[in-house]
Amino acid sequence: MPLHQGSNHGREQSTERRRLALNPFFGEADPTAGMTSAPPRHQLPDGPLPPSTAYGLVHDELMLDGNSRLNLATFVTTWMEPEAGVLMDECRDKNMIDKDEYPRTAELERRCVAMLADLWNAPDPSTAVGCSTTGSSEACMLAGLALKRRWAARNADRYPATARPNLVMGINVQVCWDKFCNFWEVEARQVPMEGGRFHLDPQAAAELCDENTIGVVGILGSTFDGSYEPIADLCAALDALQERTGLDIPVHVDGASGAMVAPFLDEELVWDFRLPRVSSINTSGHKYGLVYPGVGWALWRSPAELPEDLVFRVNYLGGDMPTFALNFSRPGAQVAAQYYTFLRLGRKGYRAVQQASRDVASTLAAQFEKLGDFHLLTRGDELPVFALTTAPDVRAYDVFDVSRRLREHGWLVPAYTFPANRQDLSVLRVVCRNGFSSDLAELLMEDLRLLLPDLRSQRHPLSHDRNVPTAFHH
Repeated sequence: MPLHQGSNHGREQSTERRRLALNPFFGEADPTAGMTSAPPRHQLPDGPLPPSTAYGLVHDELMLDGNSRLNLATFVTTWMEPEAGVLMDECRDKNMIDKDEYPRTAELERRCVAMLADLWNAPDPSTAVGCSTTGSSEACMLAGLALKRRWAARNADRYPATARPNLVMGINVQVCWDKFCNFWEVEARQVPMEGGRFHLDPQAAAELCDENTIGVVGILGSTFDGSYEPIADLCAALDALQERTGLDIPVHVDGASGAMVAPFLDEELVWDFRLPRVSSINTSGHKYGLVYPGVGWALWRSPAELPEDLVFRVNYLGGDMPTFALNFSRPGAQVAAQYYTFLRLGRKGYRAVQQASRDVASTLAAQFEKLGDFHLLTRGDELPVFALTTAPDVRAYDVFDVSRRLREHGWLVPAYTFPANRQDLSVLRVVCRNGFSSDLAELLMEDLRLLLPDLRSQRHPLSHDRNVPTAFHH
């Protein structure tokens, strides 16, 4: 979660501005009472408010948020069927951790794990182990912990006295991997971008490995441009490394988005448990798993990949329950919604939904290219995501100008710079999710065409601080 400051929020505010304003009609008994008794904003009110009043205050302030359906920055699901919403409402009060009190919710979680193990071609889906999480970030943390603990057990004579573990990954990884390395004292070894390669290079990753490497992370769907990393080539490079040096380095696949796209649209692509070196996989149920936030999933090939000493067993909730999570209490609503979606769509349904998103992305990317002002880095033919920059001959404006002007029309399209060694490259990224239809895509293009004459007439780009780009949401 983001960090927040206190009431000043970086600037002085008058006493009156610190209070919320009430519409007089919100006062149930006395319509004028709210005009003089508005609650404070940064401390608890002295007394309660009527429910309709509290609702009106919060509802009206939230109207200033962006429209989530027009948010082309986020990978997170912004639309579900009404029936899914009803089901989630019915499960909000069920604590996911209380498996003895809510055995059917726990059973739905178990079935989801089994379905994912089968989808990802575990050697024996009945023995694969996994759990739900609050999202991919927690799932990545758990997978990283399992890698570190397995490495520590193999190097008990050297760790922690003389050996410092490291994790190899591309510099394009989601920020949760930087957090993992920071929080759990693991050295992050990152393969930089070079030229037209915007993700991990398998051979470069293998060259960064040594006896202290706990694993290598491969990304099935880079958040920077939507491209798949070559997981099979990465495993082959590590196979060759083991033949030369004896080092046996496991691979974790961060499939936050792609693990729920590739099984349906790229069945010939080998990236999952079919590769013996892949020890664990995570995905975001709340991304292309098509469930509202937040739910993620972490799976291990077999119990051997998940050290038993990481699994806690508690009995004070009414039964002996194994648990492996950073979080404890959380609602069962998202797990129920995930199971609902699996039942609702099945393989054919997921294939249809993901193909529709990819078709929108590919068509929209081609329309951007046809304008002549933009150069495509990716085309939406892997993840339904594409990245683009301005064409070399465009001097009047840049991607930050485009992002800012589209926001005036309600569209949230992020502009950002790439990391090392391509900090010179600034791009726009468009994420096409279920609910972003071809009609909405055409509306986006109509607005862009209206803006282009003004952008082209500028004397120079208006962006003044490239270190403060528009938000980059994973």
